[in-house]
Amino acid sequence: MKKIIVTGGAGFIGSALVRALLVRGEDEVEVIDNLLTGCEHNLKEVASRVRLHKLDIRDAQAIAPVILGADVVYHLAAIPSVPRSIADPIPSHEINIDGTFNVFRAAAQGGVRRVVYAASSSAYGDTEVLPKTESMAPRPQSPYAVQKLVGEYYASVFHSCFGLETVALRFFNVYGPRQDPGSPYSGVLSLFMKHLLNRTTPTIFGDGEQSRDFTYVEDVAAVCVKAAVATDVAGKIYNAGNGGRFTLNFIWDVLQKMEGVHIPPVYGPPREGDVRHSMADTASAIADLGHAPQFSIEEGLRRTLDWYRTTA
Repeated sequence: MKKIIVTGGAGFIGSALVRALLVRGEDEVEVIDNLLTGCEHNLKEVASRVRLHKLDIRDAQAIAPVILGADVVYHLAAIPSVPRSIADPIPSHEINIDGTFNVFRAAAQGGVRRVVYAASSSAYGDTEVLPKTESMAPRPQSPYAVQKLVGEYYASVFHSCFGLETVALRFFNVYGPRQDPGSPYSGVLSLFMKHLLNRTTPTIFGDGEQSRDFTYVEDVAAVCVKAAVATDVAGKIYNAGNGGRFTLNFIWDVLQKMEGVHIPPVYGPPREGDVRHSMADTASAIADLGHAPQFSIEEGLRRTLDWYRTTA
């Protein structure tokens, strides 16, 4: 029986990945999460099928025995916020860099076959070239972007120096059910959902014409699973986006039409560290991993809105 570990598995993306693994029929799925940004409730209906270790990846001695002997480690644990990394960079550094090193080291020493690492499209920075290809030189603009990029470098080095199979996936603006709208650092779409259902006015930072490759969380979970089993991909980096881009103004317009309301947004100053446009070139992920996004932006937004409506 193969043991599968998901760090950050009680988080928004991690809990979706846990569900995808259970649907796939994995027998032994274990989660490492300190519940700093994750929540046990995210795993509520699958709790009996998952073993949750309430541990912090900054504690190398605590996580090593859990990771020991696993077949695959999906490393998603992080403080995933550009603004938060600017406002309070020390915890982000400790978790996103030191904690990531601890996970790779435990995996290498514990005989793990492969680590799938959640990297970030923020590594590209604010270059004008679109779409973003994996061969582009990184230009990180925030502590968070640097931290996630360092994780990529560690993934590469642990593969080349220690023989650990690693695959880094650069996530692009993931959205979907269980994304917490309660934090000032929450993703913009979760905040949009909250305002829409409460019939309150959202604040869009900037002019709203900044664009993102919004990717539905189930598509991200699917490519993570594919990255764990694909052949001849160890040590490589892939974009895990949808290959499209939509402005914040467009997204808010679509959501208003879905609800049949008209709530003009207000606009604030651009947020520090934000990039203007982001869009993934997914050709390599399609060719090497079999990446095949299933959800259009409209379908993803509809599913997400339905989930928020049932939990409001």
